[in-house]
Amino acid sequence: MKNVLLLISALWLFGCASTTLRPQHLYLAGDSTMAEKLPEKRPETGWGEELQHAFKPQMQVVNLAKNGRSTRTFISEGRWQSLVAALQSGDWVFIQFGHNDESKEKVDRYTAPDAFRQNLERFVAEVRAKGANPVLLTPVMRRRFDDNGQFYDVHGVYPDITRGVAMDKKVPLLDMHRRSEAVLVKLGAEPSRALFLQLKPGQNPNYPKGVEDNTHFNPKGAEAMNALAVAAIREQLPALAAYLK
Repeated sequence: MKNVLLLISALWLFGCASTTLRPQHLYLAGDSTMAEKLPEKRPETGWGEELQHAFKPQMQVVNLAKNGRSTRTFISEGRWQSLVAALQSGDWVFIQFGHNDESKEKVDRYTAPDAFRQNLERFVAEVRAKGANPVLLTPVMRRRFDDNGQFYDVHGVYPDITRGVAMDKKVPLLDMHRRSEAVLVKLGAEPSRALFLQLKPGQNPNYPKGVEDNTHFNPKGAEAMNALAVAAIREQLPALAAYLK
């Protein structure tokens, strides 16, 4: 009996030690602009794929973002619930949606503005309930220029809703929307193509007919967006910035 109790105690202590040794986690919840890509989609690259390189081993980035997801489908598919179940106290969660929520023509993704707000509020509350740290991110910009070379935005009310939830709930906000806009405007209409998934016919076997995608990034664009996120972390999140290299 004594040996059994000693074994149980040893296992309990091992479990405690394992939990203590677990690195802090930074979870990414979002859409295709952030997500890891399948081989058949390359050179499309999500900016979240680059983020681990900026951190020390003590912070593990877990990219759960997925192509085509809105706040509504991230919940309905069980992705959000799985993320919350894995959270431990002290972890971080970056929440970036809006691209697919605002797409009225895609009824399988669309989320009405009021529901979008409610979903963000739910995300914040459930992360906090686990003792973890929610951070809201506005969506990165799509590349849109008119015939006169003037940049314009197509995200509607969704970035402002995200800003409003951040203010109301006192959540840190990384405004990727405005930061990425500044980059695109500075580059201009034609040079900004170099950040996006744009290929000529025959240039890449994954896109034999070519592609002109003004939403998704190539590796250069993903690196640029990642740099914006890291800069925002350094400026606004000192507790998380302590884990940066």
